[in-house]
Amino acid sequence: MAREAYVQSTIRSVPYRVLPTVNVLARVAAIFSLSMLLPIAVAWQGNDAGLMPFVQALGALLLASVVVIAATQRFQRELGARDGFVLVVGLWTALPAAAAVPLLLYRPELGYSYAYFEAMSGLTTTGATALSGLDQLPASINLWRHLLNWLGGMGILVLAVAILPLLGVGGMQLFKAETPGPIKDAKLTPRIRETARNLWLIYAALTLACALLLHYAGGMGLFDAACHAMSALSLGGFSTHDANVGHFDSALVEAILIVFMLIAATNFATHYLALAGRRLSVYWRDSEFKAMLLLVITSTLLLAFVPWLHAVYPDYGMALRHVAFNLVSVATGSGFASADFGQWPIVVPLAMLFLSGITACAGSTGGGIKMIRALVLIREASRQFTTLLHPSAVRPLRVNGISLSGQVVFAVLGFIFLYFMSITVLTFTLLLSGLDFISSLTAIVACINNAGPGLGVIGPASNYGVLSEFQVWVCSFAMLLGRLEVFSVLVLFTPAFWRS
Repeated sequence: MAREAYVQSTIRSVPYRVLPTVNVLARVAAIFSLSMLLPIAVAWQGNDAGLMPFVQALGALLLASVVVIAATQRFQRELGARDGFVLVVGLWTALPAAAAVPLLLYRPELGYSYAYFEAMSGLTTTGATALSGLDQLPASINLWRHLLNWLGGMGILVLAVAILPLLGVGGMQLFKAETPGPIKDAKLTPRIRETARNLWLIYAALTLACALLLHYAGGMGLFDAACHAMSALSLGGFSTHDANVGHFDSALVEAILIVFMLIAATNFATHYLALAGRRLSVYWRDSEFKAMLLLVITSTLLLAFVPWLHAVYPDYGMALRHVAFNLVSVATGSGFASADFGQWPIVVPLAMLFLSGITACAGSTGGGIKMIRALVLIREASRQFTTLLHPSAVRPLRVNGISLSGQVVFAVLGFIFLYFMSITVLTFTLLLSGLDFISSLTAIVACINNAGPGLGVIGPASNYGVLSEFQVWVCSFAMLLGRLEVFSVLVLFTPAFWRS
């Protein structure tokens, strides 16, 4: 009887915990709905078929948000750390549900599963698409897909630099002292608003610079330039063409995108410090940035030999061009493609997908394990070798001159374990659904690293629309899991989280 009373008490307390968060979610959804005004304006000006779907979606979302806000108004209170987990997961689950509505209204035959997948891919900046015929889509629909990328990328920056450190998860808690506007409190403060504002300014300025270069130097049309700039800075990988960046067949366009993808894969706190202090030396003092560049350059130079030696390209220069672009795109978690790398010797695309797990820096718009965790594990392994040879030696683990505690190392090890276990379980789930091994494995790796295309039936020459509804839901969950750093999603499935 005592146990039953305890369970009932716990259940009764759950609404009190969740409803204040639902109120905040509804407020964010109301603000998010206003972003549909931009595609509405484009549809109105161009008289395209996306106008009514967006008007209807905007009205429905605003009405639903107002109703939920009114119904949960009396539950408002200051949110704590546990509420933060519910809020973060709720946002990245509910907003794709809302963002999918105009896609579904425009193309009802798509089905909600695939519309949700497309919206989840956009907001998590994965770049995996279930749509075909992108060249024929109305400008407003294409703009919406890229706007989701861009808004998701900004949301990721605020999440990584301002929110996840407060919850004790994510790579950025390793470098709280270096974030623009250090965060040391256990609740949301004005410093976080200052941090978010600084990130917005940097992010928007870089997006504008990328768009202008693509338009004036790369020869892209203004609309294409704006869309691809939003995808590049968010590392989202969406394109306005089925052939993706290969549609332009321009080495200059690829070079511009490479530069901005690497910028987006760098810790935005480092960008802020470099701009605030007007010192480029900040980058060279950042171990994570240097490791990322070294890994990308070395991997590109070595892997370019493979398609050249297998006569995929007539000379090393051509192989280097295509390997460089596609490797940087996949490794940083962007998902752009200029060639069907699924037809290359398999060692190259598999290596690219492996790199997507470790290349991007913490506090960037990239996904995966992040370079900082890889550095922590490498240096901890080196320290263990020293301990084996010299048991009495005292050698602190340092990254960027900061000494890290054993607790941080254990947290990294715990994350890596859950990361690989998630890949294993989800891969076997796709295998049980009837998908072949290479497609199952690479789909999950690409989705959990938010890297876009995989291999097999979901390679760069195809898309995720060939998967069944169950399979795209599994991939959608993998995107969510990877974007929110695994812990913040899985903690909601533990009984202890919901206990008083």
